[in-house]
Amino acid sequence: MSDLDSTRVAVVGASGYSGAELIRILLSHELAELVCVTSRAESGRKLSEVFPRFRGVERAEAIKFIEPTIDLIIGSGAEVVFLALPHGVAAEYAGPLVDSGLKVIDLSADFRISDPEVYADFYEADHPDPDRLSDAVYGLPEIRPNEIAESKLVASPGCYPTSIILPLIPILQEGLIDDSSIHVVSMSGTSGAGKKADAALLFAECNESVRPYSVPKHRHLSEIEQELSLAAGNNVTISFTPVLVPVTAGICSIIYATSRDGSRNDDVKGALENKYSEAPFVRLLGESSPPDTKNVTQTNFIDISWSYDKRSDRFILMSAEDNLIKGASGQAIQSFNLMCGFDQTTGLVI
Repeated sequence: MSDLDSTRVAVVGASGYSGAELIRILLSHELAELVCVTSRAESGRKLSEVFPRFRGVERAEAIKFIEPTIDLIIGSGAEVVFLALPHGVAAEYAGPLVDSGLKVIDLSADFRISDPEVYADFYEADHPDPDRLSDAVYGLPEIRPNEIAESKLVASPGCYPTSIILPLIPILQEGLIDDSSIHVVSMSGTSGAGKKADAALLFAECNESVRPYSVPKHRHLSEIEQELSLAAGNNVTISFTPVLVPVTAGICSIIYATSRDGSRNDDVKGALENKYSEAPFVRLLGESSPPDTKNVTQTNFIDISWSYDKRSDRFILMSAEDNLIKGASGQAIQSFNLMCGFDQTTGLVI
């Protein structure tokens, strides 16, 4: 066991898929003390009653869901709060909690986009707290570990963006591709849509079917293009096609981009290795070794591989991750570890 003191944590919106994964990880995290879980629908019920897989877990049996009010969250004694809430709702909690001295990790989109006009364009509503956007850090632990460690408000990235941004950032920073040529196809399991009731997500509708959706303007494009533009040093616009596939969890992204100035596989390999050699949850599979979602589900790893197609002069970058873990809760725990001064792998090692 570590000689560091544990940190008291709350999960707001704990009854959804990402909230459930947060709870699962936090219950086994040796330096986290789960003191508060909230849900309007489940208020008053024991954690182990709502999630029977936690039956018999001592730490889970002692916790009950409470109403998600600011006063109750603060009164729980939590030092760090995870917001697993819909966009537009999370911001209502983030500001008051940060102002009360708590650290906040927001899993919604509310603080991912630095420009409120871009947020309004993609989310079809005015930003609920634009004055606080400059205080938030976009929480990619592999890219901004120091900024995350010092932040009071971390905007944890979306699942699709994580699978696309991490392979591309080193390539763009090295100028290895034509940044106007990027095309992405990403396939995701149905849990990515959340726990809401939706006829389009019924088993009979999704099973044995593959379905593109939100074409051509998925909401996650806003943060993807923001981060890619920062890496490239100019505005980057990409084509993105998300595809729903009949699995519960997992994302596989395939990224196409034209080579620049004769760049080849060795250049891509060098850029990725230089960027991620110290990143504990990035696994570089090498050239022409496609990733497989079965090797990353239920883990916090992202697997990345690449290939060069000399016929079209294009690079093909490939990644796989668990959308609920590396694409959501696990990545949020990485940020939590950095904010608390813990090793970022704490609680996340298989």
